[in-house]
Amino acid sequence: MRETPHRDVWVRPDRLWDGVADRPVDGLCVRVRDGRVAELTGTPPESSDTDTVELPGCTLLPGFIDCHVHTLDERLDTESAAYQTLQALPALRTLLAGGFTTVRDLGGAHQALNTALRRAVREGIVTGPRMQVAPNILSPRGGHADKSPELAERYGIEVGTLADGPDELRRAVRQQARAGADWIKFVASGGFSSPADSPDDTAYSQAEMDALASTARDVHLPCAAHAFDDESITRAIRAGVRSIEHACLATPSAYALMAEYGTYLVPTQYAQTYFLERLDDEALWQDQPPKMRHAYRRYAQDLREGLRRPARTDVKIAFGTDAGMFPYAENWREFPTLVSNGLSPLRALRAATGVAAELLGRPDLGRIAPGATADLVALRGDPFQDINATGRVGHVMQGGHSFPAGSPGRA
Repeated sequence: MRETPHRDVWVRPDRLWDGVADRPVDGLCVRVRDGRVAELTGTPPESSDTDTVELPGCTLLPGFIDCHVHTLDERLDTESAAYQTLQALPALRTLLAGGFTTVRDLGGAHQALNTALRRAVREGIVTGPRMQVAPNILSPRGGHADKSPELAERYGIEVGTLADGPDELRRAVRQQARAGADWIKFVASGGFSSPADSPDDTAYSQAEMDALASTARDVHLPCAAHAFDDESITRAIRAGVRSIEHACLATPSAYALMAEYGTYLVPTQYAQTYFLERLDDEALWQDQPPKMRHAYRRYAQDLREGLRRPARTDVKIAFGTDAGMFPYAENWREFPTLVSNGLSPLRALRAATGVAAELLGRPDLGRIAPGATADLVALRGDPFQDINATGRVGHVMQGGHSFPAGSPGRA
């Protein structure tokens, strides 16, 4: 566990956005004490007992929250646990250096390794965002997270956390809880990178989703559902999930149901844009699952239309990127992608701060106010005027500790 800094620190930017107001305010400084925000004031008093972080030209914001990452490379699912875990360390450093002080890791197919990463970050053994985790992705056989169906067919070897029918799903949820889950993640629909299904396939029956979600409630764990199309979204919402991931093929009726139930949407729009813009990049597709390029070509127009729909709704949008499907250093690009698809800069920034904190049940995050955890990110410029400033990180503070900003390494 990192020790709490003993000296107070004043953080002095040109302007500050507290995560609540409609616009930033000039001339405010933040006093950090014992890992929390102690006060906001205009001119800090002179004192030899405090340190000062000067941030000229910067806007100070609450630390960003990415509600959908995969720190473990799913292409390494059959590698050793040690190798997979070590491969995740550069990703964690990169995410934190980009201003993402908290992430929700929504799991891998097979081994529950992100729980160990969560602990290592919490204890200060490795550098990275604080983590909430779903250890694995629950999937039916032949579904999105059944990663090697050909091995099952030929050798009887399954790669994935696979469960069919209410009883198997109840057992799988309890195993996730035993592994230390903060969340239960399951596939409600097919996906673009799936070996054996399509994005508009529905993965589980209503009875199966009901059994899964009710078991999760029994052990006080919220559910996140990977869901692209209306039918899978509708079943997941009616089962009681807390968040819908992706929803890129959803129509207004599905969004209306989200709003009615208060379900959060985590739209992961940059991940879709990343692949849509590279359909003719031969080098990229050499390293992707064989069916993936065909799926993106088939659904390209539907995706482009679907990406613009969330901005026209009142659903609660929480920021999430699917980082790991593309380079981690690019997850900030979700901000300009959301804005280009119709969100205001304010709504996009709130998605990564206050709304994300609500989704994760962390009222101490996503705001700059006395008593809040001192997670801060300084951007060079003003993201309310230029949303691309979210990619120009000048300083990162997590729990009162300062960390290098920028994009270290090759993650």
